[in-house]
Amino acid sequence: MANSFKAPALLAALLVTASALPAHAQVQPATNTKPMAVPIVRQVPDPEDKPFPGTIRLDIDATDVTRGAYRVTETIPVPPGATRLTLLYPQWLPGNHGPRGPLSELADVRFTAGGKVLTWTRDPVEVYAFHVDVPAGTPAIEARMVHTSPLRDSEGRVTMTREMLNLQWEKMSLYPAGHYVRQIRVQPTVAVPDGWTVFTALDGKKQTGNRVSWDVTDYETLVDSPIFAGLHAQRFFLGNSVWLDAIADKPELLAIKPENLATYRALVDEGLALYGAKHFDHYDLLLALTDRMGGIGLEHHRSSENQYEPRTWIDWAANDWDRNVIPHEFSHSWDGKFRRPAKLWTPDYRQPMQDNLLWVYEGQDQFWGYVLAARSGVQTKDTVLGMLANNAGLFTQYPGREWRSVEDTTHDPVFAARKPKPFSSLARNEEYYTEGALVWLEADQIIRQGTAGKKGLDDFARAFFGIRDGDWGVVPYEFEDVVSTLNGVFPYDWASFLKTRIQTPGQPAPLGGIERGGYKLVWKAEPNPFDKARAADSKALSLYHSIGVTIDKDGKVTSCRWDSAAFKAGVVSGVQIVAVNGLTYDQDTLKQAITAAKTDAAGGAKPLDLTIRRDDRVTTVSIDYHDGLRWPWLERAAPGTAPTGLDILLSPKRTTR
Repeated sequence: MANSFKAPALLAALLVTASALPAHAQVQPATNTKPMAVPIVRQVPDPEDKPFPGTIRLDIDATDVTRGAYRVTETIPVPPGATRLTLLYPQWLPGNHGPRGPLSELADVRFTAGGKVLTWTRDPVEVYAFHVDVPAGTPAIEARMVHTSPLRDSEGRVTMTREMLNLQWEKMSLYPAGHYVRQIRVQPTVAVPDGWTVFTALDGKKQTGNRVSWDVTDYETLVDSPIFAGLHAQRFFLGNSVWLDAIADKPELLAIKPENLATYRALVDEGLALYGAKHFDHYDLLLALTDRMGGIGLEHHRSSENQYEPRTWIDWAANDWDRNVIPHEFSHSWDGKFRRPAKLWTPDYRQPMQDNLLWVYEGQDQFWGYVLAARSGVQTKDTVLGMLANNAGLFTQYPGREWRSVEDTTHDPVFAARKPKPFSSLARNEEYYTEGALVWLEADQIIRQGTAGKKGLDDFARAFFGIRDGDWGVVPYEFEDVVSTLNGVFPYDWASFLKTRIQTPGQPAPLGGIERGGYKLVWKAEPNPFDKARAADSKALSLYHSIGVTIDKDGKVTSCRWDSAAFKAGVVSGVQIVAVNGLTYDQDTLKQAITAAKTDAAGGAKPLDLTIRRDDRVTTVSIDYHDGLRWPWLERAAPGTAPTGLDILLSPKRTTR
């Protein structure tokens, strides 16, 4: 109460004080400050088709197999009069279809000239660019850096073990901005551990001790010519200037039987018979038989990088499921390297790639990978039919197809980068491979039916990819070129066909090629040969087509199909299955319970209850599913015994040597 008498005097004093303050300090009405954007300043020059003066010397020490470290020394000429050199780390990598350059693995980057340390800054906008200040008159600078290969899968793909390495030049080198990469000359040298054998498609190999060098080449060819090297290695000649270069964790893993090696010779013959031309002067199938170095399947013009499970050669039949990568990547020499979508070819590794035609680039290679594997015997026909069944079955229960087209999945490599997704069946992945292959299968069967079996997609392959025999440059194409060539093989409304199947979401399951080819998709209570062998290797259990989950060998759910019975019950990826109907979980117990829950003739069924642990909570959920175990198969549907269209497609075409 006493303070109320002082309030008027205090308020008057405050008003007098405020009026005495300078104008800029007086209290202003509250406002929202609205900044203006700072203009982005582009400091990296665009590439021009002009030679970079001089030759870069690239020297890599790859002997530190304990730490997985590649130590790089790169000597780079300085153009006359230049006082600043902008160097780029490759970002948009060929065959990756996205900005995957692992810049974070490049460490301890230092630049010197004449023994003096040079100042450098990273471009704040294009962080893959290094701006190096160069004293006037400097003839060359030296860059020293370390590429730190991941040591564990959680860090990225492991590229060096104590027995082998996979050196990819773009991961451990810089190139000068402002030039097409084909105009930059490089002299490469690599040191490997003593006793190791080095394989690559580069020309002019010279070796002194453990140091290997090659002829001067351009940076584009260098990046397209990776190295596989290892302590346990063997080289096999396959004919037609093609070699199979294998490295392994142990020497006994290289013991391939002659009749199995013959399938790779047949693969080369089938590839040449298919395309009718050769777009390489020599070719190396680089193969690692390992579970220590990271898996890979990557195409190059005169080589490919491939990985098998360690025992794939010596346990030939059991690992039939694992051998499709080589037919796929070999086919890429024609499709993807020689013929390439126009917007997927770029003058350097800075310009973004546009992936919208990957359903040709990769979809056809997925298709031809299946076909060449069956024709050559690298894989059995039953395994290939199993792979086709696996793909077809997937797309009959794939809600993501309702909202997202096949062509839209071609952008996945750019924004998703193969990151695991919580519900991939809803989000979709890179199905331009597998659904693309099924679309091309339908195209093949349309041509076969329309020409009474006289033509097929083989004729498209020769007309489109088999041109200019001996040319190992790049011939780009657009959508219209694909349609025009198809119409030249067999007149049809191919533009509408492809726009419907590829560019339009919400289409029926892509079974047209299978059905036109004289087969049908059926469901059985046992996995097909491909699914069975793959599961035996991984010890995983796929119940995708029944309750809707896949489960690893330890009982953890690794994926759950959106809107499946398990999904509706609250099962998600990451949960641990503890018990099935009150019994401790194992795979057989779960399969038996799913079978028991199948609705019988009288309409009765046993319950399917799963006890699951998620974080610190254990609960029991009831799965409302009564259709039993289901795996997809392809089964002959055509009457009689004459070969169907699909049988003919998968039959050998080569002339026997």
